[in-house]
Order: sequence, then structure tokens, then C-alpha cells
Amino acid sequence: MTVAVEGGAAAKSRGAQGPRNGPFERLRRSYQKHWYAYVMIAPVVVVLGVLVGYPLIQGLYLTLTDANSLNSSRTIGVNHIDATYHFIGFGNYADILWGPTSWDRFWSHFIWTIFWTFACVVLHYTLGLALALLLNEKLRGRTFYRMMLILPWAVPTFVTVFSWRIMLSDSGVINSVLGGLHLPQPQWLEDTTFQRTAAIMVNTWCGVPFMIVSLLGGLQSIPGELYEAAEMDGANAWQRFRNVTLPGLRSVSSTVVLLGVIWTFNQFAIIYLLFGSNAPDVQILVTWAYYLGFGQQPRDFAQSAAYGVLLLAILIVFTSFYRRWLARNEQLAG
Repeated sequence: MTVAVEGGAAAKSRGAQGPRNGPFERLRRSYQKHWYAYVMIAPVVVVLGVLVGYPLIQGLYLTLTDANSLNSSRTIGVNHIDATYHFIGFGNYADILWGPTSWDRFWSHFIWTIFWTFACVVLHYTLGLALALLLNEKLRGRTFYRMMLILPWAVPTFVTVFSWRIMLSDSGVINSVLGGLHLPQPQWLEDTTFQRTAAIMVNTWCGVPFMIVSLLGGLQSIPGELYEAAEMDGANAWQRFRNVTLPGLRSVSSTVVLLGVIWTFNQFAIIYLLFGSNAPDVQILVTWAYYLGFGQQPRDFAQSAAYGVLLLAILIVFTSFYRRWLARNEQLAG
């Protein structure tokens, strides 16, 4: 009888304590303890909600309609025309991915976007690491070289792209130098193959300085004792690079590669400012989405918004797999 009474009392005690330890009670205690932090971040949350949250929700809704510039609400003078577009569910996604023109409107741009991202990030990282290794050495004029190599990152993107556009024109300095060497003078801004080559060149020029700065910081954080120990064990330069430098840069490399993929995948400015809307075969997904929504008539708001959602989904999936792959490799290495 005593055991039963004690068991019932314990159960009642746990039941009484259950609501107190519930999520709302924990949230209330957290707010009472950290109310100042919540007050400080509230303006940021509100601003992000207005600038990011509302457009995202509105864009998601537009993807489920057939909205375009002809059936959206608009005001002409004193006359207001109400919206007449309709809810069509996932029709836009089906048309983009499996429709009769899906290859020309999505898959060809998707393949080029993947190649463009891969090529640019590989060049960014390879050249950035090589130059960071060079700048990490004790050489004369190192400060000057660092400043000159980081300078392209400080110049506004539109200034850099317009400068390259002038240099890549038929009578620009690049073709003038090639002509002086009796070499072929490509049509950098007209031929599809050379347009893609030019786009990768310009994006590499803009992206390498970020890699240099990040990887140089990572190199300087590697203890010098590790190199001294490896050298005493008879390791040559390549072995020191493979067994000391690369493992020491693992955390920095994983971060900058992820950021490079996201930034390059969504690199609107370089493609658009270099070629505009006159080069359909060079458009990556983000510039193609802009063209559908603002560069053609009638402007297809629903399809443009659907491209934006697909871009977000692709990057979320890639980021998830990339982080899992890094975590698995770290477990194996550990």
C-alpha cells in the first residue's frame, strides 16, 4: 500500500511538473532571463521579415498562378485595373521541368550554370591558393603584391565588368595584342563559345581576391612547428603541402568553397552587365529568370518566380549534401 501511494504521488508530481517544463514555459523563462537580447535582435528580425520574408512568401504564391504583365493589377493614369490571373497549382513547375520547351527554357541553362559554377570555383580556389602560398612566403615587396592582388576585390563589380567589356570588344586591347602577335582575334562578345570563356575569365578575375584573403588567413593560422617537425622527418615540399598545409586549411577551404558555389551560382551582375539579354545561350538560371520577369513582353512573373524558388531549392539541397559530406570526411579523418 505504501509503495502504491508513493508511486501515485510521484506520478502526480511528474504530471504537475510536466507543464512547467513544457516548451512555452521554457520559452517564458528564456525570455525573462535574456529579454535584453530579444529586444536587441527584434529590429533585425522585423527588417529581415519585411525585406526577405514577405517577398519570399509573395514569390511562392506567384509560382502557383499564371501572373504576367497583362493580367496583374496596374494603374494607368487615373484608371486602376484589377488583377485577373488565376491559381494553377504546380503548373509552372511542371512546364519548366517537363514541358515541351523545358530543354530550351530550363535544362540547357541549368547544365551551363552547373559547368560555369564548377569551372569558376575550381579556378578561384586553385589560383587563390597558389597566390596565397606565394604571398605567405617572405619575399621582397610582399605588402605591395598583396595590395595589388586584392585590388580587384575592392573595385565595384560594374566598373570591373565594363572595363573587361571594353577590353574584350573587337577593337579592344586584348584583340589588339593578339593581332600584334599574329594570333586569331576571337569575337569575345558575339560567339557563344568565346562568350562563355569571357564570362569565366571575368568572374575568375573578380573572385580570386576573396580566395586569396581567406586562404592567406588560413595559412597564417597553421603553426610553424608542424612544418619544422615534418621537415625534420624528411618530408619534401610536396609532402609538407599535402600532409600539413591542406589539412590545416580544411575548415577554411570548406567554407570558402561553399560560399564560392553560392555566389557564383547566383552571379547575376557579371553575366548581365557583360552580355545583357542579347546572348540567350550564355544566360545562367538567375539571369534567365530575370529575363523572363523583366526582359521580355509580356513579362512572365509566375515563371520568373518559379525559377527563383527552384534556384533556392537547388542550393539548399547542395548545401545539405555538402555539409554531410564534409562531416563524414571529418569523422573518417578523426
